[in-house]
Amino acid sequence: MTAENTTSMTILDHLSELRKRLTIALVALVITTLISFSMAQRFIDILAQPIGGIEELVAVEVTESISVFMRVSLLAGAILAMPVIVYELLMFILPGLTPSEKKWIYLAVPVASLLFFGGVVFSYFVMLPTAIPFLIGFLGVTALPRVSSYINFITNLMFWIGLAFETPLLAFILAKLNVITARTLLKQWRVAIVVIAVIAAAATPTVDPVNMGLLMAPLFTLYLLSVLLAALATR
Repeated sequence: MTAENTTSMTILDHLSELRKRLTIALVALVITTLISFSMAQRFIDILAQPIGGIEELVAVEVTESISVFMRVSLLAGAILAMPVIVYELLMFILPGLTPSEKKWIYLAVPVASLLFFGGVVFSYFVMLPTAIPFLIGFLGVTALPRVSSYINFITNLMFWIGLAFETPLLAFILAKLNVITARTLLKQWRVAIVVIAVIAAAATPTVDPVNMGLLMAPLFTLYLLSVLLAALATR
C-alpha cells in the first residue's frame, strides 16, 4: 500500500488491511507466549527476588500457581511480541504520513522501547527494594503474601511506571502535531508537580513520602525532558 493509492482505497479496503495487520500481530503474540512458557519459571524467580525468593510466597487456591504461570507467560510474550505489534500498526498508518513524519515515527519505536524498559528497570531495582520491606514489616505483623497477589502487584507496578516513562516521547509527538508547545509545558510546571504527585501516590505501593519521592524525582526529570523534546520537535 503506497501513499498514492491510500486516497483511492475504500473503507472496506482499510478494514481489510487493518484486519491483516492485527492478525499478524496476534499470531506473533501467540508464538512468543508459547516460547515464554519455557522461561516463565525463571521470570517468576526474578520477580520474587525483591521479597526474598519464591519460597517466601504461598498459594492458597489449587489453581493459583498455574494462573500465575500463565499470567507471567502472557506478559513476557506480549513484551517479546511488542516490536512486531508496533511494526504492524506503523505499517497501517505510515502510508498516510509524509516522508518527514515517517522518519520521526521510525525513530520513535526504539525510543519508546528504551523508555519503557527504563521504567521497568527503575521500578525493579530502585522502588521495590525499598517498598517491599516497608510493606512486609509494617506494624511488625508477619506477612505471608499470596503468590498471585504479589505477582499481580509487581507486574502492575512495573507496567504503569514503564508507561509513565513514555511521557517525553508523548510530548514530542504532541508537539510535532502542534497540540502542545514547550512554552506551554514550561509555564505549567506547578500543575505538573501536582499531577506527578497524584500519579506517584496512585502508583507507589506505600504511602510514605520516601517512596513517593523516589518516583516523583524521575517523573519530574522526565517532565523537564519532555519540555526539551517539545522544543526540539517544533524547530
